[in-house]
Amino acid sequence: METNNNVKESKYMNPYLAGFLLGLLLLLTIYISGRGLGASGAIKSFAIATVNSVASSHISTTKFYKEYSQEHEGTSPLKNWLVFEVMGVLIGAFLSGLASDRLNLVFEKGPNATVRMRWIGAILGGILWGIGSQLGRGCTSGAALSGMAVMSTGGILTMVAIFAGAYAFAYFFRKLWI
Repeated sequence: METNNNVKESKYMNPYLAGFLLGLLLLLTIYISGRGLGASGAIKSFAIATVNSVASSHISTTKFYKEYSQEHEGTSPLKNWLVFEVMGVLIGAFLSGLASDRLNLVFEKGPNATVRMRWIGAILGGILWGIGSQLGRGCTSGAALSGMAVMSTGGILTMVAIFAGAYAFAYFFRKLWI
C-alpha cells in the first residue's frame, strides 16, 4: 500500500452538481420505496444474517434478534433493499474511481500525521460510527439527509449536530492536515 503525504490534485465532480444529483436520488428513493437512503440498516441486516448462520439458537433468546425476526418473518436479512443499496454504492464507487483514473491503493495523510495514527483514527472512527448509528437509530444518510428531505425536526437537528461536531473536532485535529 502506497503512503501519500500530500493529497494529489484530482478533478472531482462539481460539488453543487453532486449535491443536486444526490437530492434527486433521494427524492427518487422516497418516491419508489417510501423510505430514504441509509447504510446502517444494511450493516445490521448483514450482522443478523451472520449471527443466524453462526449461532441460530441465539436469535430466539435475544430481544433485538427476536423483534427483527418477527418484523421480517420468512425473509432473509440479506434480501433487505438497503443491502442492495450499499452494494450499489460500493460498485458505483469502484466504477467512478476506474472512470476517473483514481483507482489507486493509497493511504493519504497530512504531513504531521503518522500511518499508525491514521489507522488508529480510522478504526476508532468506524467503531464510533457503528455505536452512534445504533444510538441515533440510523447513520448520517438515514437520519440527516433523509430526515431533512421530509423536513423532519430530528433530521434537521441531526445535520446541525453533525456540522457542529465536525467543526469542533476540526479545531483539535486540523494540525495533522495542515
